[in-house]
Amino acid sequence: MIFVGGVPFSSSSQGNTLVALMEDPILVSASNSFKAIPERKFSVSEESGMDRLTKNKWVYLFQREYGTVDPAFVDFVGTDEATTCVGIVIHNKKNGMTSVSHMDSPNIVDMGLSQMLLHVVDHNMDAELDVHLVGGFEDVSPNYAYSSTRSESQEQLDGHSFPLCAKIVEALFTRPENFHVQTLFVLGHNTRRDSEGNAYPIFHGLVVETSTGLVTPACFDRTSRCPDEIVRRIRVTSAYEDPSWSGKLLETYDTQTDQFRIASCCWSDQKDISLTLKSLSDSEILLICSTSPSAEAPDFVDNLRRQWEYLIEHPDWRETFPRKQPRVFERVGDGGWKRC
Repeated sequence: MIFVGGVPFSSSSQGNTLVALMEDPILVSASNSFKAIPERKFSVSEESGMDRLTKNKWVYLFQREYGTVDPAFVDFVGTDEATTCVGIVIHNKKNGMTSVSHMDSPNIVDMGLSQMLLHVVDHNMDAELDVHLVGGFEDVSPNYAYSSTRSESQEQLDGHSFPLCAKIVEALFTRPENFHVQTLFVLGHNTRRDSEGNAYPIFHGLVVETSTGLVTPACFDRTSRCPDEIVRRIRVTSAYEDPSWSGKLLETYDTQTDQFRIASCCWSDQKDISLTLKSLSDSEILLICSTSPSAEAPDFVDNLRRQWEYLIEHPDWRETFPRKQPRVFERVGDGGWKRC
């Protein structure tokens, strides 16, 4: 069940819950306020103009990952690099537990929400859960996505952002928990256009300050997207050919032990594919590997090339996950991570 402004939300037009929410005055005002918040930039290195994470305890999540954190262990939890993906925050105001995910497909929404809620609701279905959605943008004309009379052929023009956002809202609306939507900074609210009318996301990420539940726009540099950056990036793609991850978000962070436990994932035939992709130009890589080639961050291609280098050097997934055991990282004194 969805609440807005403390009141149960009901769409005036069946099947258009997302559209109705996007137009709700309370959420429109919240989006305008969110847009005015300066983007926080996080780093572990000494970069001027960025918030240093050293001495803070943080959890960073990549695409298709989720993590539920206890404020007793974690100061910040966040994600970025979202274009057509959506970052979701579910915060239990009573016990402070916060779950964040980076969803990239409607197919993982139902199971993904169940995974996120496992350590948040504490079997209390009446818990008040604050929800924040940030990401996705108008990667197609809003005339298609917002039309209530789309034909089947027009449905194919919905792009990637709208179907994902619609599925998330539908799932929240039909689940029994009480979801208080505080931020819906998606689609048109998260879109800017250049002088030629090309659309881009305003923000690509978010961070939650766990002590308060405050959500702000955020971006992270390479030093703060840890631990095990490359392996976790590879899992995103490899999970699609691994049936054990079908319909699920990727398990990453252990809530009770405050450890990263990178669950195993298998891949095959990646060396030849990586060699082929690595030989392409940057523009070709963008067109082939991105759902929004013109909206990606400057390091998008470099991140892919580093993944392919790893797969060329480690073509057998069992080198990375011997005996299918997770890769475990524990927190060190400065808030960072070391492999066990």
